[in-house]
Amino acid sequence: MAKRGRKPVAKTAKVGKRTKSKPSPTLFENKNGTPEQLDVNTLEGWLWEAACSIRGAVDAPKFKDYILPLIFVKRLSDVFEDEVKRVAEKFGDEDTAKELITKDHSLMRFYIPDKALWSEIRNSTSKVGEKLTEAMRAIARENPALQGVIDIVDFNATVSGQRIIDDGKLSSLIEIISKQRLGLADCEPDILGRAYDYLLRKFAEGQGQSAGEFLTPKEVGWLMAYILDPQQGETVYDPACGTAGLLIKCELALAEKMNGKKVSKPLQLYGQEQNHVTYAMAKMNTIIHDMEGSIAIGDTMRNPKLLDGSSLKTFDIVTANPMWNQDGYDSDFYENDTYERFKRGYPPASSADWGWVQLMEASLNQKGRMAVVLDTGAVSRGSGSQGSNREKDIRKAFVDADLIDAVLLLPDNLFYNTTAAGIIMVLNKNKAKERKGKILLINASQEFEKGRPKNFLPDEKIKKVAKAYHDFKSIDRFTRVITIEEAAKNDYNVSPSRYVETGAAEEYREIPVLLEELIALEQESAKIDADLKKVFAKLGFEADKK
Repeated sequence: MAKRGRKPVAKTAKVGKRTKSKPSPTLFENKNGTPEQLDVNTLEGWLWEAACSIRGAVDAPKFKDYILPLIFVKRLSDVFEDEVKRVAEKFGDEDTAKELITKDHSLMRFYIPDKALWSEIRNSTSKVGEKLTEAMRAIARENPALQGVIDIVDFNATVSGQRIIDDGKLSSLIEIISKQRLGLADCEPDILGRAYDYLLRKFAEGQGQSAGEFLTPKEVGWLMAYILDPQQGETVYDPACGTAGLLIKCELALAEKMNGKKVSKPLQLYGQEQNHVTYAMAKMNTIIHDMEGSIAIGDTMRNPKLLDGSSLKTFDIVTANPMWNQDGYDSDFYENDTYERFKRGYPPASSADWGWVQLMEASLNQKGRMAVVLDTGAVSRGSGSQGSNREKDIRKAFVDADLIDAVLLLPDNLFYNTTAAGIIMVLNKNKAKERKGKILLINASQEFEKGRPKNFLPDEKIKKVAKAYHDFKSIDRFTRVITIEEAAKNDYNVSPSRYVETGAAEEYREIPVLLEELIALEQESAKIDADLKKVFAKLGFEADKK
């Protein structure tokens, strides 16, 4: 998602424009009984090994700048090989396929010249940095949409006459990345986003580079896509698109719904992202998925780039997970907005949650619908208290205008940099007759499985929650349909936990048992302290005596 504080860059990039000569299958057609995909634990272990191979050569926060382009090229190369095999099946043999592809690059979604294939990169034994940089630039030359994305890193760069990463470390890094195949069936579609998120969390936290910038858990992205139910030919927009994961999920959900049938009218996907590295990841992701649309770079709040003349461009679907409780936008900012995005009120400077909601609502066309992930407090703050509250007043305006279609409470500990639950709020400018004047509240706080380090929503739970949204009926201890009048009586608190009791029993334990455990922990701690003192004593260090 978008990280704030960087200077916006006025630039918009077209991505993945299809042509009639290109093949119809898409890169996410991987549900065909092929080997199990790269799981999270394997992915993170692999990335950790890659990072360790260049440790000392560059600062930790810069690891991603060198590793991610290599992973992307590995993905491009492996998918290119898969595509060559597909063409070979059609024309008889691989040699014929390669000859045809060399003559007509449009047969492929992207064309990889021979010297830039991963097998050639891996075989380099001298001038590795120079050859690797040239391979990146060769790919960018053949695929203009990649220019300024993968060709910006110089693997042969020097500082004060010394290589930043010498050929030995580069060779080790290349060998480690070679351990995993990243073809059509080998990994999840948002592999780049997952890798980026891991490296960001592992090495950039504490350096001011990851505050509020995290990837939406993939199951939350799937849930949002199933709820929004994209239809062929619709336009989809994410104003804080990060690595484009939510946009990708909409495309995947449509393809899944088609159940193998050709998508005759693909989605038109649009996004804006402020962080230039994340923007590059979004471009990589959209290109590798052959998506139609554009990704812009810049702060969407301050400088929206997707416009129709001087007005905001509007879309059928808007989906986003903006930074929660973002500060930095005061009343003057909202009041001076030239796009009329904040007509329902000015949020407090301490939280831009309802600023993002209004920005997204202003980006919907007259029949549009949207889903946004927010902090749970966004749907309850200010309710029940005396006096005026800016967030409650804006929330009241949305409720009274019958724009809120549903609010869904997520389980705790799903997101990467917080244990907070979060909610998904769904807005619809064209509610069905049976939904008018009503709001569906879903308490999905118990619909999870324990995981390490985070909880997750299994597939059956995702489908269960999405079905509950579309069924739009009250289910004991799970969902409840309320009227606008009922929301008003509760002072515009639309938190699902207020209306839906899950009945989850709290675990109470006897005090004597807890005391016994506490004593045991204290004894274990004392033993560890004593053992450490012995170790330090052997090393010639004595603990201070008091």
